[in-house]
Amino acid sequence: MLCPHCGADSPKNVRFCTECGSAMPEIAEKKEPSGGNLIGFSSRINDPAFARYVKNKKRWALLFASILALIVIVAFFIYGQTSSEMDNPQALFIGLGIGGMFISIALLACLSISRSTTWDGIVVDKKIEQKKRRHRTGDNDFYWEKYTLYTVVIKRESGKIHNKTAEDNDTDFNYYQIGDKLRHHGGLDSFEKYDKSKDTIIFCNACGTLHDIQDDTCVRCNCPLLK
Repeated sequence: MLCPHCGADSPKNVRFCTECGSAMPEIAEKKEPSGGNLIGFSSRINDPAFARYVKNKKRWALLFASILALIVIVAFFIYGQTSSEMDNPQALFIGLGIGGMFISIALLACLSISRSTTWDGIVVDKKIEQKKRRHRTGDNDFYWEKYTLYTVVIKRESGKIHNKTAEDNDTDFNYYQIGDKLRHHGGLDSFEKYDKSKDTIIFCNACGTLHDIQDDTCVRCNCPLLK
């Protein structure tokens, strides 16, 4: 962390510059997190930054799919022009089909985001399971991969069960406790805890970046943290 007075680089969490002794503004001017005791669903979800994030998420998905589709179409056209195994327009039609598939997948993803709804639920169970899956290596050979599946079971107000899972990563598993009241935010596909008063960390509800509970804005996507 750079001192604004002398420019010296000091450790992140110090209150005073280790070189000149001046107060570090990031600490001295730190305010109480919005929400005070951090209990309740945050009204910050109405910040325009979230709407922009969802819009950009759709836009980038379509742009990425379009670029992939264009690459595939051009590649198959060139292949049809230069290969003795397949001629155009057959190769071009195959490229158009694959390119169309990429765009269709992106459109379905955007539609899923638009149809995603906001709902409340409660954590009713947590499970840790040792799993394994088979991977083929060719020539009818395979190997077994072992992994740990962490599951947080959430029951919606409608009674429907939602499983939040992660492989070989217990961060979410430890963050949520049985009995926690949650809100699923539509469009973002993320969960906000009702009671954050005992937490030391908080996730960005837009991009999922992990932050210290004292942070106010996501350093990655610049969306406000819901607290």
